[in-house]
Amino acid sequence: MSAESWSGVATGIGSWPGVDARESAATVLGELEALPHLVELPARGLGADLVGRTGALLVDLHLDTSTTGYRLGGRRGVVAARAGDLLRRDLDALEEAWETAGLGPGRTLKVQAAGPFTLAAHTELAGGRRVLTDAGAVRDLAESLGEGLARHAAELTRRLGADVVVQLDEPALPAVLAGTLTGRTSLESVPALPEPEAQHLLETALAAISRPVAVHCCAPGVPTGMLRRSGVDAVALDVAQLTAADLDGVGELIDAGTTLLLGLVPSTAPDAAVPTWRELAGPATALIDRLGFPRATLRSVGVTPRCGLAGADPAWARRALRLARDIAAAFTDDPDSLGSAAAGNVVSLD
Repeated sequence: MSAESWSGVATGIGSWPGVDARESAATVLGELEALPHLVELPARGLGADLVGRTGALLVDLHLDTSTTGYRLGGRRGVVAARAGDLLRRDLDALEEAWETAGLGPGRTLKVQAAGPFTLAAHTELAGGRRVLTDAGAVRDLAESLGEGLARHAAELTRRLGADVVVQLDEPALPAVLAGTLTGRTSLESVPALPEPEAQHLLETALAAISRPVAVHCCAPGVPTGMLRRSGVDAVALDVAQLTAADLDGVGELIDAGTTLLLGLVPSTAPDAAVPTWRELAGPATALIDRLGFPRATLRSVGVTPRCGLAGADPAWARRALRLARDIAAAFTDDPDSLGSAAAGNVVSLD
């Protein structure tokens, strides 16, 4: 399996509107030929959101709930059982849609889960503190997650014959590194996680997963240097969140051969007129031009919505994937023909 699975394709971030696993699986397989993904349906409630769903993948660790959120426990309770049941239904729905679509072995599929830092930031220890405040617990969580994702990917390969790649969702990573997370109580502090320690934890998870991995972060301040040094295969980010301070790091990712998955399509329907795919491509061409790379560089990037689509209506969710697909096709076919980015659609990099 090649890390080039990410290059030149459109894919979704993960979440999808509604609660129908079969319909959503069929839609995503129909819209995303090159890199479809196992859909997440957080509208189903507890155990179906990013953190709860990831809990179903952990090995020898389980999530339950407290009055303030998810809590790590040693036993498999009602919440963990529900999350596991929802995940099995999603796998069954995907397998059915895969067979109905006539997709054979050797195709590539993406799965998603909360990364170790976001998971540690949004789960609690038995005493109520964030897992992130306990270095040993964070290490155990990263190891459990890596092993669980490896098993999850292997099951999908067995069921579908697919080459499975993994996306780690890390919206909390910039805050974890900056130390800006608050404690659960006024007496608790959450110190910044040193970047070398974070890199080691990420490398631990990557080694256990042992498949091509992308890290997705749609928050400002993506730590591109740490992600590049850790050896991730791809970095997914929201282009609209980039500033001039991010330029060097993004350029270094390209120089290192790390694939960029550029979030270009709005995650919910715009209030004004819907932009064309050419207008939505503008920030990407502006970014590549500003960095001084040839437009041909766009042939090796992937295209995604700016974040998950759970908050969209179904019609926009489908349209968002089509727009991403059209942009990726244009980047692959003839990026030099795109011209200058349209006014009003270029992220401010000043």
